[in-house]
Amino acid sequence: MHHLTRRTFLKHSSLVAGAVTLLGGTHSYGRIMGANDRLRIAVAGLNGRGKSHIAGWLEQPNVEIAYLIDPDQAVLDRSMKALKEKLGDKFSCKGFADIRRALEDPTLDAISIATPNHWHSLMTIWAAQAGKHVYVEKPMSHDVAEGRIAVEAQKKYGVVVQHGTQRRSDAKIAGLHEAIQAGKFGKLKIAYGYCCKPRDTIGMKTATTPPPNLNWDLWRGPANVAYHPNLVHYNWHWFWETGNGDMNNQGTHQLDVARWSLEPKLTHPTRVMALGGRFKWSDQGETPNTMFAIGEYPNGQYAFFNVRNVNHQGYLHQVENQYYFEDGGKIIKDQYYPKGSSKGEKLSLAPGKVTPGGNWGSFIAAVRAGKPEMANGTALDAHHGSVLGHLMNNSYRLGQKVPFNAKAGRFGDNQDAYEHFMALHSIMRDGVGVPENGAEYVVGPWLTFDPKTERHTGEYSTEANALLQDPHSRGYEIPSLNKV
Repeated sequence: MHHLTRRTFLKHSSLVAGAVTLLGGTHSYGRIMGANDRLRIAVAGLNGRGKSHIAGWLEQPNVEIAYLIDPDQAVLDRSMKALKEKLGDKFSCKGFADIRRALEDPTLDAISIATPNHWHSLMTIWAAQAGKHVYVEKPMSHDVAEGRIAVEAQKKYGVVVQHGTQRRSDAKIAGLHEAIQAGKFGKLKIAYGYCCKPRDTIGMKTATTPPPNLNWDLWRGPANVAYHPNLVHYNWHWFWETGNGDMNNQGTHQLDVARWSLEPKLTHPTRVMALGGRFKWSDQGETPNTMFAIGEYPNGQYAFFNVRNVNHQGYLHQVENQYYFEDGGKIIKDQYYPKGSSKGEKLSLAPGKVTPGGNWGSFIAAVRAGKPEMANGTALDAHHGSVLGHLMNNSYRLGQKVPFNAKAGRFGDNQDAYEHFMALHSIMRDGVGVPENGAEYVVGPWLTFDPKTERHTGEYSTEANALLQDPHSRGYEIPSLNKV
């Protein structure tokens, strides 16, 4: 089987870069399209969200799924068979294990990335270098540094990059945020996101040889990780080398909505901290199943976040966003509660500005128009939302164990933070049954962050800056800024 080497691919990418320079470097290098031209797309990663990508693109008029990409031959064969059965005589798709084979095709317009997190940025960068537009699942990056490189690749090659944060296509949410930013409810103080959905323990699985149907080198790609069966095909979410926990899994949606509601000029928080733990599950997973986190912005606004995965009797399922205002008012579940009132008022707001067509149709519209700014969730939006989660996770990763009790939170005089932490603590103590002083929280330090340099300063900066970029496997390195 032909295999496009890294060296060959980079040589090809440099030719693309030269062509972009000749074109001025500001417009999409992708094939110039008329409204009636067929848009050809490749889907990379065919489990879970990949199935949704295939279904989404099949619903779009004049869009062809030209390639399916997956390093697991069994998954690839199954997906190719299903697509052929659906399309019949119209089927013309090719299947590969390596995305670079599809990127060689000059008639390919875009790629759709539904791989594990550790591949998102590198595929986005490779695609931009090859002049292809990108729809990339959340989070766009696995760490802070590679996210910045993906942003710069989008800017340099002018391709459309749209983040898989579907709420960005919701005109109702956009309208709410426009009203909040216009001051309709007073000044927003706290944007709060919840990722509280039940999950289960993943047990323990020892390292072994990858199955013959899995191209382990291509599955692992940039990640420095040895094979064990718990990674493939979903539980990679709960290991730091490949995933980002529920904070930047399901939580990326609610994190992005929270950050979206803040003052538009803001980019990154200046301080973050997180605490939590992996309670009740004695398993192989590394990421927390319980977390409370804070991001503080330079204008005094906050993003709070809550992860709660441990199932129990009376479990409160919350995958939502709440908004708290300086005058004491709040918005919860589409109801506005004035200060001191327990009676909510149904919100009635004009829809906000989004590119129509839902998350799939808006991407196609942006590609056809050759306008990256039309994406509902641009590369820069994706970066700012993803980084918020990365920084919160990194505080947790640098944390120390303390007794599980109400004194664990270190919030200074931030009464709001203490109250929301105590709400979580009470659920874990009384609902889940975690014993006070019989278990431990991991309490992360306050980390100071410079939004302009995207580097940590002050106390713990050495340790925190070491977490801004993961070490990558040989042959799958993220290019540096001056070589993107």
